[in-house]
Amino acid sequence: MKFPKNFVWGAAAASYQIEGGVTLDGRGPTTWDMMCRKPDAIWNGQSGAEACDHYRRYKEDVAMMKSLGLQAYRLSVAWSRILPEGTGKVNAKGLAFYDKLVDELLAAGITPWVTLFHWDHPLALYRRGGWMNRDSADWFADYTRIVVDKLSDRVRHWMTLNEPVCFIDLGLKSGTHAPGDKLAWAEVLQAGHHALLAHGKGVQVIRAAARTKPQIGYAPVGNICVPATNKPADIAAAREAMFSFLGKSLWQISWWYDPVFLGRYPADGVKIFGADAPAVQAGDMKTIRQPLDFCGVNIYSAETYRAGKDGKPEKVPFPVGYPITSFHWNVVPEALYWGPKFLYERYGKPIVVTENGMSNMDVISLDGKVHDPQRIDFLCRYLRELGRASADGVDVRGYFQWSIMDNFEWAEGYKQRFGIVYVDYPTQKRIPKDSAYWYRDVIATHGANL
Repeated sequence: MKFPKNFVWGAAAASYQIEGGVTLDGRGPTTWDMMCRKPDAIWNGQSGAEACDHYRRYKEDVAMMKSLGLQAYRLSVAWSRILPEGTGKVNAKGLAFYDKLVDELLAAGITPWVTLFHWDHPLALYRRGGWMNRDSADWFADYTRIVVDKLSDRVRHWMTLNEPVCFIDLGLKSGTHAPGDKLAWAEVLQAGHHALLAHGKGVQVIRAAARTKPQIGYAPVGNICVPATNKPADIAAAREAMFSFLGKSLWQISWWYDPVFLGRYPADGVKIFGADAPAVQAGDMKTIRQPLDFCGVNIYSAETYRAGKDGKPEKVPFPVGYPITSFHWNVVPEALYWGPKFLYERYGKPIVVTENGMSNMDVISLDGKVHDPQRIDFLCRYLRELGRASADGVDVRGYFQWSIMDNFEWAEGYKQRFGIVYVDYPTQKRIPKDSAYWYRDVIATHGANL
């Protein structure tokens, strides 16, 4: 299995999911703190208040990452640690945490890849309209400048937003994620437009203010489609299904990629949303379409399509008993072949898989270890497909396993375990799973052991 010489092997996590310390050192409340107080919003009434206590244990965690041979770590910065009110006065202690974390990573030989927003929106800004308020793009730009001024002498790799469809659709439409709202399409789509504006303005700030030449991308998620067979007609059907609107949904990946890479919303999406489509002001699309260095994508599963009798894409149901993860997501390794391939064809940018992994029913065994053969099998199958994409000419630059350790899985609380390191929450003990040692060998052999 051949990966490019400079291919980056990493793992990822997000601030609210691992840090804890939600009231320490001046951190302001977020929409997720609020969501965790809502009755029945989170599984078993759990919250990220303590999570993995990474805020206090970051040195231990970085040492663990080093022992596993990680080359890179994708972290996210908590906006409200830096700006407790979302804007205004900077919280020096919060900023100092990321300053120390970056130094610790670099001392361990691990390259930090920084995501500026991974869903923990300052509650004070939500009360001012949140993403519904067009000013949110400027709030994000101001916050970005503070982080870039502090870290860009050492941090080169940046991502603006993680999975906007989740904090927009799940947060504002279905209400299953923070802030838990159920708004009409027009409001949801306008909020999404403001998030894309925030991305564009954030990129402008990084380009203007970074003290070392930056590598900038962003990390959306959406519908990945794979063909039922390798027949040209099925491949074309899968490609069309991945980028075309087959119904009214924000999970159509083109809605979040086309504006950023092509400078326009997909015409079929605008037509389907009709009068609900966002109001776009003069210059907006130019702001959103900033030059990016890589195309990030989070891929876990996929849907299968074939060419129907009328030539249109036809969804192929999974057979009875098809393998699923503990999150009930279908296991589709080819997603890591066709997803990067289709994205590279359409947008022409180097691909970085910014998240991929699986939730598993992991337990500490009688021998005191955590055996997770299902995860090893899952990762091996998916990484083989990514290697195949690379061999077939897709410019794949990196892979970030989700997640370095078990953590707070949003509305699912601590039910889902995605980590390659087990976290025993009552004691906060970290136990590398079998998959952690397996992944260490993948990195050491540059994928040759796959």
